[in-house]
Amino acid sequence: MPVPAAVRDRGQEPSQARAALAGLTALLVGVGFGRFGYPALIPALILAGWFDAAQAGYLGATNLAGYLVGAALAPRLALRFSATGLIRTALVAATTALLACALPLGFAWYFVWRLISGIAGAVLMVLAGPKVVAFAPVGRRGRVGGILFVGVGFGIVLSGTLTPWLARYGVPHAWLAFGIASAGLTAGVWTGWPSTGERAHTSAETRAPAPQRPRGAVSLPVLVLGVTYGCYGVGFVPHTVFWVDYIARRLELGLVVGGGYWVLFGVAACCGPLLTGWCADHVGFARSYRYSLLANAVFVGLPLLSASPWALAVSSLGVGGLATAISSLALGRISELAPPAQQRLIWGWITIAFSVCYAGGGYLLSFLLAWSGSYALLFEFGAAALAAAFLLDWAAASIRRRVPPAQ
Repeated sequence: MPVPAAVRDRGQEPSQARAALAGLTALLVGVGFGRFGYPALIPALILAGWFDAAQAGYLGATNLAGYLVGAALAPRLALRFSATGLIRTALVAATTALLACALPLGFAWYFVWRLISGIAGAVLMVLAGPKVVAFAPVGRRGRVGGILFVGVGFGIVLSGTLTPWLARYGVPHAWLAFGIASAGLTAGVWTGWPSTGERAHTSAETRAPAPQRPRGAVSLPVLVLGVTYGCYGVGFVPHTVFWVDYIARRLELGLVVGGGYWVLFGVAACCGPLLTGWCADHVGFARSYRYSLLANAVFVGLPLLSASPWALAVSSLGVGGLATAISSLALGRISELAPPAQQRLIWGWITIAFSVCYAGGGYLLSFLLAWSGSYALLFEFGAAALAAAFLLDWAAASIRRRVPPAQ
């Protein structure tokens, strides 16, 4: 159970490297395995007769709904409980959900555990990232943020490569493998969390009449960041939901080839945050975030120009590399826009914006595909959302440069 605010970790602070590893592990377990491990298992679940295609799709959407619930709850829970306690609880919940899915007990059973998995993943995303980034020196936060989001990409790679092999021995073996791995990882980082941010929850502060919200908490840059991050959620849909299906069925290249491009996507997701983190430490998070949105629009729209192997590879690498990198840059951008006491709250807000747009975009693009039968329309929609995000961020930055600050 979460640790009350009055209870504090009194042990020695971990090293920066160990804290970064703990953050990477949290995202690997909660998002890499918890969310992105499921799409790779859908064909095996259907072939095993556990669910039909429609039920498998609903369960995928249930995980996104859970992610939205978790993103909304995490900032409120963090006002009452220790962030470290909540992170540990979410890691245990995510691991339990993976193990529970090894049991073929029907749709309702899976619905509950996929929902819990989504909630736990969001709690880890909202709380673990800001805690570890705030613990790092200012000049290294870009690289540390990049390291955290490597965990998501690593989970995609492992799910894409191991799932076909594990599924040969039965669906339960695949779930058990991921669950046991998550249990070991959770135990390994149990004491790796810094106490950064816990001071915000002292008993004196919880007795205050109301949470303190400085005037800069909802500034124009923060609002723009939230809107553009939501647009990124829409642009994230075509590749993370429809990419393998597009390659395997529409291009008639088969599941093995489609899975290979998914692994390529995951490999890039491991490397992308490190590269953009290095860029952010040199040119700033604002510029890195802005031009990553533009580059992602190009990569999402590339299949509209060509379906050749090189185009599919470049699109997989580009979107995969920026998929988690943009999240890392957004987290770093918050560290430039708000003081530490507000960063977790703002990160929770924009995570909710992303979740709403990602889930809503998934349903919308599914409807458009059923209505038109055109995958091209999906890539057009995603690229347009990302291009709009870039233009909005660029316009807002231009306005800020022209308008002098208030005296």
